[in-house]
Amino acid sequence: MNNDKNVDKLKVIPLGGLGEFGMNCMAIRYKDDIIVIDAGLMFPEDELLGVDIVVPDITYLLENRAMVRGILLTHGHEDHIGGLPRILTELNVPVYGTEFTLTYVEGKLEEHKLLDGADLIEMVPGERFNIGPFNIQPIRVTHSLVDCVALAVRTPVGTIVHTGDFKIDLSSPDGKPFDLHSFAELGKEGVLLLLQDSTNCDRPGYTPGELAVRPRLDEIFSRAKRRLFFSCFSSSIHRIKLAMDLAHQHGRKVALIGRSMDNATEIAQDLGYINPPEGLLIHSGQIRDFPPEKVCVMISGTQGEPMSALSRAAVDNHKHAKIEAGDTVLLSSRVIPGNEKSIFSMIDHLYRRNAKVIYDDGASGLIHVSGHASQEELRLMINLLRPKFFVPVHGDYRHLTRHIEVATSTTIPERCILIEDGEVLELDANSATKTGKVTSGRVLIDSGSTSDVIEDIIIRDRKHLSEAGLVLAIISIDKMTGRQEGTAEIVTRGFAVNEEGMHAEARKIIQRTLETSSDEEKRDWMLIKEKIRADLKRYIQKNTGRRPMVMPVILEI
Repeated sequence: MNNDKNVDKLKVIPLGGLGEFGMNCMAIRYKDDIIVIDAGLMFPEDELLGVDIVVPDITYLLENRAMVRGILLTHGHEDHIGGLPRILTELNVPVYGTEFTLTYVEGKLEEHKLLDGADLIEMVPGERFNIGPFNIQPIRVTHSLVDCVALAVRTPVGTIVHTGDFKIDLSSPDGKPFDLHSFAELGKEGVLLLLQDSTNCDRPGYTPGELAVRPRLDEIFSRAKRRLFFSCFSSSIHRIKLAMDLAHQHGRKVALIGRSMDNATEIAQDLGYINPPEGLLIHSGQIRDFPPEKVCVMISGTQGEPMSALSRAAVDNHKHAKIEAGDTVLLSSRVIPGNEKSIFSMIDHLYRRNAKVIYDDGASGLIHVSGHASQEELRLMINLLRPKFFVPVHGDYRHLTRHIEVATSTTIPERCILIEDGEVLELDANSATKTGKVTSGRVLIDSGSTSDVIEDIIIRDRKHLSEAGLVLAIISIDKMTGRQEGTAEIVTRGFAVNEEGMHAEARKIIQRTLETSSDEEKRDWMLIKEKIRADLKRYIQKNTGRRPMVMPVILEI
């Protein structure tokens, strides 16, 4: 007989996404079965020099690999699927997602040569299925991407609802509105725990539906005198479809430029989300075959990414996308925090081309709407589901805290609990308690690879080099006598000082260090290098106030 008091407890363990935006990954464990909701990445902050992507530390899953039954994906954005290649190289378990999400995943896994060994299983909104002791019900939600779901997970302890990213749009352009009815039914049945998207918890009111941008975009299409360059997130399938509809309505041909725009549109056409009229789409090489007022160029690069199509066009460095005086450039997107500098630099270049630039500057009329629920929608969901316990997910600490205030104002959850990455929340039918921590954190990936993991010390070295520069001391030593041959060569990079004076003194210090070292010390190259490094570092810091990275190199001759 098992006397473990916790054997029947349900454990909820966030491995990413609670305390930061991105890297969403949540483990749910009952006894010896674990399911994982989402496997996202995060794009690095500026101080993570040379790092391409950041993914969650999955040590906990690897330690319990025999228990992991599958990964369930709520939708196809990078912050929910981008960590999959890294995870599947270490933990090849079934991956569940909707049709559109899995199509995105296939492309990503193929790129990393992981598709052949992957077990991808489609889930259909409304159709329940079992994974071990868990009964999963995907529920249709609306977001800025298509084919998104929330997940109701029925367990022996009670039902957990994970909203994924959502907003409540009852007039979705694809005719697949937010499934309010299923959430209401769950509320009647009883919900133990609600895990709810925190992204817009500080915005009052309701988030407008996707069709709210149509009037302003229609006006822009009608007023554009010459070519119209339309840029939005390539995953915004509804926005791409709307732009194509408006182009057709205003007699413009559509050219697609940019790999991500091409890929997203191709997938959306294959799955029936976009059906452009025959003859509407033209090849990018045909743009100049039509009068400027008869062309709409849909182009990727709305966030000013350095090598994106729009950034290259802004500096007149794109083969087909030539932006000229009088052309209109519309950025139908929001400025993602952290990208301001690159976006406004790109906009400056567009103004230098004498283009008319329209972006989300708070002017009248919507050119972009968020894909995340605002406060009233969050309250509405809580009122529908009537959960016993509430945990905010997806956001920085301040968002999680603010979201708890919103949830508390409804007076419905018995208890609202703020947990962060790695913290274990244990639940039974009547209680929810934080009981400890598991290993969690960030894994830094270089070069977009799934294997080039960057250690913190490398980032520290890169930061040190970028701020203080490098001093390289190359010393030739006779391996027979242990004596220095000639004078040391001093090389500096990124270190602006009076080089001649410093170099001469540095050579003297190296010579003095060698002369005062014993024969035994001289036979230990590592020890000698460390002594030279310490003496040079002390001299440079004392005389210049700077702390460059000092690297002695000993050449045996």
